[in-house]
Amino acid sequence: MDQLRSPWLRKIFLFFIFYSGPWLCRGQEILVYFSPNGGCQQAVVSQIRKAAQSIDIAMYYLSSGDIARALVKARENNVRVRIVLDQGQEIEPASKSGYLVKHGFEIRYHLGFGLMHNKFAIIDGKSLITGSFNWTLTAEERNEENLLIITDAGTIEKYEERFNYLWDTSRVDSRNARGFEVFPSWFCTTFHLLCNN
Repeated sequence: MDQLRSPWLRKIFLFFIFYSGPWLCRGQEILVYFSPNGGCQQAVVSQIRKAAQSIDIAMYYLSSGDIARALVKARENNVRVRIVLDQGQEIEPASKSGYLVKHGFEIRYHLGFGLMHNKFAIIDGKSLITGSFNWTLTAEERNEENLLIITDAGTIEKYEERFNYLWDTSRVDSRNARGFEVFPSWFCTTFHLLCNN
């Protein structure tokens, strides 16, 4: 820092910082949303609609019909969609996992001892959706939640690594693997469960 005591070196340093800062940060936009009713769900749907190649999702709870329909549309447009959910979503009546399986999605479930409590998605390797916002109507209309959309390549790369780990260490939805419901109907009737997703 002794070199910066010279007035002309200080001016060059400040010029470089002032004019190169925007160039160095170009393309690293962060969009911020809050709920209730702050546009989180619409922001997710909008990002899904922009997808051209791939969508990777690690989501604790997915019950939003609007988001599920947007994912189906993306898949119909030849976008590769991979989804890892918490294992409780396989039998949760409100979950859209069964709906997505019926539309040909390969859903996987986390095998760890704790919850798969992540809430993030990567769109085309270029946009990251993350925050506390579960993809549910309750999160959109009632809960205090936050959602960030990040375009920083370094951050996205770290999330992609984590997603690939989750994907590789999760099990396939039993409906994908065997072509029938998780539990036989006699089990659901006996234990008064709604097992059809």
